[in-house]
Amino acid sequence: MESEQRSPAWHAALSSPVRRNVLAFLVESGEPQDAAAVARQMDLHVTTARFHLDHLLGAGLLERAPDRSGQRGRPRIRFTAVSAAGGDAHEQLSHALASVLAEDDDGGRARALRAGEKWSEAFSGDLEASTDEGATPLVELLDQLEFAPELDDAGQSIALRACPFREAARANPGVVCAVHLGLIQRVARTLGHDDSAVELRPFVGPHLCVVDLGTDWSTPNQNPS
Repeated sequence: MESEQRSPAWHAALSSPVRRNVLAFLVESGEPQDAAAVARQMDLHVTTARFHLDHLLGAGLLERAPDRSGQRGRPRIRFTAVSAAGGDAHEQLSHALASVLAEDDDGGRARALRAGEKWSEAFSGDLEASTDEGATPLVELLDQLEFAPELDDAGQSIALRACPFREAARANPGVVCAVHLGLIQRVARTLGHDDSAVELRPFVGPHLCVVDLGTDWSTPNQNPS
């Protein structure tokens, strides 16, 4: 969704640093949270926390559901960040989180790299079990993640001709591209290659990014993690 097409509620919700941090907390927590938990985390009055949650809810960035734990009385309402499965929700969440990280002193690079490495853990089992050679396991993973990768004939670089996070990357390249670099570097390390030699060159063309592997991946892995 182009920036000018986003709803006024979306812009209003994410114009607030507090709301961006509330959203980041709900994403990082990994489980539904009520207004009281958000208030404690953000050092807010619970009424203020509800105000910010309502804004995020109205922008479609949160889902709400009653806590059906079996306790008597009025059930507490718990909030979760929207699933990243839907296109608009996926994009909005990416923008929101990138905006939060970009407020760091280093522009979010350090935390973004760590986030990319953390993301790679979801694929480590398959990568370690792979019997494919060279950069093939990385190329297959990038294809699974919808980057439309193409390995060059020399096996030294991978062209990424699509990106499921392209608009968020254009808005916050220092964050989003660093997440992707962290993912790729951690995959390199998992496969036993020199991760420090891997580089990502974003937007070398309007719809093209390039991963430089830096070393010869055609040789057998020497240092599997």
